[in-house]
Amino acid sequence: MAKKKLPPIDVGYQAFAKGAEEEFGAVRQVRPQELVVYIEDAGDTTIPMSSVLEVVEGKVIVDVQRLPESIQQAIAKAHRDEDYP
Repeated sequence: MAKKKLPPIDVGYQAFAKGAEEEFGAVRQVRPQELVVYIEDAGDTTIPMSSVLEVVEGKVIVDVQRLPESIQQAIAKAHRDEDYP
């Protein structure tokens, strides 16, 4: 099966977990095989292009299950403190 070619990704695009309504980060760098995404409370994090499912209207959709556990945890914690007054 041929790998699907993704549209261009630009710095500033928002990163979303597949199925999520809220972004977990923003693209800081675009490299041939990976993205550097700023994740709140985790800093700049490398996300392999192989985990990117789609790029739509400035949004990068990521299959979080393809990421290492440490990055999955950082994504899960990205907005946890925002619900507190």
